[in-house]
Amino acid sequence: MTQAEATRVCLVSLGCPKNLVDSEKILAHLAEGGCVVGAPMSEADVIVVNTCGFLQAAREESLEVIGEALEAKRSGRARRVVAAGCLVNRDAERLYETAPGLDAVVGVNDREAILSTVRGEGRVTLATPYAGGIHSDAGRFRLTPRHTGYLRISEGCSRRCAFCTIPALRGPFRSRLPEAVLAEARELIADGAVELNIIGQDTTAYGSDFSDDLGELARLLRALNALEGVRWIRLLYTYPNRFGEALIDAIAECEYVVPYVDVPLQHINSLVLKRMRRGVSRSHIEKLLVRLRERIPDLALRTTFIVGFPGETRKQFEELLRFVRDTRFDAAGVFEFSPEEGTPAVEMARQVSDAVKTRRREVLMLAQQEIAFAAAADAVGSRTEVLVDGIDPAGVCVGRHSGQAPEIDSLCLLTEPCAPGEFIPARVVDANGYDLVVEPDAETNRQSSIVHRQSPA
Repeated sequence: MTQAEATRVCLVSLGCPKNLVDSEKILAHLAEGGCVVGAPMSEADVIVVNTCGFLQAAREESLEVIGEALEAKRSGRARRVVAAGCLVNRDAERLYETAPGLDAVVGVNDREAILSTVRGEGRVTLATPYAGGIHSDAGRFRLTPRHTGYLRISEGCSRRCAFCTIPALRGPFRSRLPEAVLAEARELIADGAVELNIIGQDTTAYGSDFSDDLGELARLLRALNALEGVRWIRLLYTYPNRFGEALIDAIAECEYVVPYVDVPLQHINSLVLKRMRRGVSRSHIEKLLVRLRERIPDLALRTTFIVGFPGETRKQFEELLRFVRDTRFDAAGVFEFSPEEGTPAVEMARQVSDAVKTRRREVLMLAQQEIAFAAAADAVGSRTEVLVDGIDPAGVCVGRHSGQAPEIDSLCLLTEPCAPGEFIPARVVDANGYDLVVEPDAETNRQSSIVHRQSPA
């Protein structure tokens, strides 16, 4: 097949980093099959939308983008529109009704067969339920900047939180074998990645399906830390009840594992946590946070909360609000409870009104904003090391210090352009809301730090 004859594919990736990795693997399959990937929607022969189906808002966004693709098909050159990903696993047949004109659907367990839906004719449905095993993510067509990459160490989830659809969408928890993870990490490093962001539905459960030892993730982190070429290793999507001492030690001791922990807590009131089926109490969470901050110098803590869970009282919300103000997280996201079909929470009594949920989210986010703005202002005058990401759409050179994860956290705004992928010693000269304004500083040789916990220079 010549370049002129090759199918031109536009892929739109929605949702979380786990979905992004799926998109990268889908693109690799298509490229290996002779397709030209990366075409704009207006010039594509086939448009693939890799959807998110986790929450109602995400489903609405997915359907909106599918609608844009179908409009491009009606008015342009595209001959097929394919929906892939989590929304397919949730609503495969219903998608054809809600998005008339859709040509094919591909579930998360069928991404290896994506080429057949792109090249096919007529309606093609590939929505196989989970049947065991775990796909390899090696050999991806990466969508992230070359210097950073996501490394998925597990798939699925076996926890049964009352609000969550992940087990239904992604299947039960299963870990990648350590040798497979390390081989993929070497591949990413060879491709230019100096930052590895560890992801999974529940990274702290790593190894629980093949070992009773809580130290499997710690051993994996130490093995990754020993790889030549890696500079930052960041642990995301942890769970509060599997933080063993070996894991805390590994984060504290490994040179290239940055002092950053992403631990979604969802709430702090013990009764709400029990209704959520989180398997932890307020006491457990508070003891964990104390241990983490005592044992890991300069730790950056990120979390998420859900407000308006069924039965959440004003008093319980105020308890959460005080906890956030007292704990002073480095970053926090707040979501309104979304009643998801098929989850136990949908049937629970005392559902909270949308208006109350929205008001509580705004109050909690404003409290966290005050904390974040104050921390950014306090950082002025300190020094840090910045990994340069590149030029943003506004023409500003941006990067991140080790306490800032890609896509989800604040940024460092550099006062002069620097090369993407370069580590720059820098001085914080100003704060811009959540973000820090930094200037390259050749006089400091400090290696990775969390700037707002340092003493001013």
